[in-house]
Amino acid sequence: MSRATLTLPNDLLDELMKSVSAKSKTEAVILAIRDEIKSKKIRKIKEMAGSMEFTATAANLRHGDRRIG
Repeated sequence: MSRATLTLPNDLLDELMKSVSAKSKTEAVILAIRDEIKSKKIRKIKEMAGSMEFTATAANLRHGDRRIG
């Protein structure tokens, strides 16, 4: 785990701690960072919508795998 020294506005950190129900400042910051990373990943996936081309049919995807049964 890395250590960092940050200067953060107290009111912002207090609001963050309340909104994520964190017991410590460290926990609040870790939760906020994880949430931001998750949000970025979701946004990236949504941006990719419609950009992929599938050549298989739904029936083939459902029943075409011969490894099963």
